[in-house]
Amino acid sequence: MATVWVLFIFLNFDLLLKTGQCTETSGQVLSITPNSQEQVDILKNVSIHYQTVLWQPVSSDYIKEQTQVHLYVPANSSQTVNDLLHRHSFTYEVMLPNADELIEMQMRNDSTDPRSGATFYQRYHTLEDIYDWINRTAKDNPNTVKVILVGSSHEKRPLYALKLSLNNRPNKKAMWIDCGIHAREWISPAFCLFFVHYSLSFYNQNQAMTQILDNMDVYVLPVMNPDGYKYTWTNDRMWRKNRFPKKGTPCIGVDLNRNFDANWCTRGASDYPCSEIYCGAFPESEPESQAVANFLRSHKDSIQIYLSIHSYSQMLIMPYSCTMDEAENHSELYEMVRQAAENIRRYYRNIYTYGPGAKTIYLAPGGSDDWAHMLGIKYSFTFELQDRGRYGFLLPPSHIQGACNEALTAVKTIALKVIEKSQASTSSRQTV
Repeated sequence: MATVWVLFIFLNFDLLLKTGQCTETSGQVLSITPNSQEQVDILKNVSIHYQTVLWQPVSSDYIKEQTQVHLYVPANSSQTVNDLLHRHSFTYEVMLPNADELIEMQMRNDSTDPRSGATFYQRYHTLEDIYDWINRTAKDNPNTVKVILVGSSHEKRPLYALKLSLNNRPNKKAMWIDCGIHAREWISPAFCLFFVHYSLSFYNQNQAMTQILDNMDVYVLPVMNPDGYKYTWTNDRMWRKNRFPKKGTPCIGVDLNRNFDANWCTRGASDYPCSEIYCGAFPESEPESQAVANFLRSHKDSIQIYLSIHSYSQMLIMPYSCTMDEAENHSELYEMVRQAAENIRRYYRNIYTYGPGAKTIYLAPGGSDDWAHMLGIKYSFTFELQDRGRYGFLLPPSHIQGACNEALTAVKTIALKVIEKSQASTSSRQTV
């Protein structure tokens, strides 16, 4: 009889996971679709008043009927939240029944030495490892890599950018790439490390990369939010914002991608300090966003391309996110992201959505890409890397290579098109 019961439990374990009708010892990620306004209101209440974290959308303000919601539920709230969802007849499934195990797996790292082999770029790394990697990369490439101290964070951690300059051609333009503006998006810093390694390894080997680096210097900021990133390794893997404490409240952190002066703190941002999309006290109130803005202002005549790397949802976003209005070079930008998405689909058979942020996702004022575009960097984009929600922010290390290859394809596509346009413009002026 005992054998029969064991067999029954084994055969029905998967069913139990999918329906949420078992007591979990691990945090879960649920995919929930509210079917009525009443369910919308209940789900908003759950996301605010229970120990849960919204993954998608980022704020409860965006929860609406018939739209999928991804919600992280820690182990100590799992039974309560599952019971509530059942009681109110929600349609939902458990996307990740073992979130805590995935977090533990992500933090495993057998070696921190960049020279230990290519697998270094197929793992996630602590902030200290990334700082060490920055120093080693500059030391190993003294003629082509320069470390620039862009500024420092609220907790006085350095914001280091790497300048890649592979030749001494005069009057070169530049591309800026920043990663890790949102702390929990670990695939983002992983891409910045991968990109630098790929650029240095394949210059004069890969035709597209050689053409890009012959015509452009590249500035790469691997971790724009070092305080938040550090915190995700030591305290809370789901942390998003920086670590600025708001006096007089228990709230900590500003969303750095709502802190730039692009329709700052209008609809799509929040002035409530505990919100995940808190815009800060004023534009560039945070030392991290101010440091990046100051650097871009001082280099706006040479920087042609601005790229900000995020996750997740597989999107190639162009201005604007802060307004429904179209950018003046909308058609030009749209064609670039369309071609980039098509190349990703062709080479890797993965689908990326593309278009202006406000129309593709939702209004999000105060973003760095919109601000850069308004500054005069006309080719400004945000990339949302893998995946579409299967793992979300907990993308396994085994997926890093694929995600980075897809993002690299988009970078190459856009950079080559900008170089082509610049050379055509130069040639046209010379013939006049």
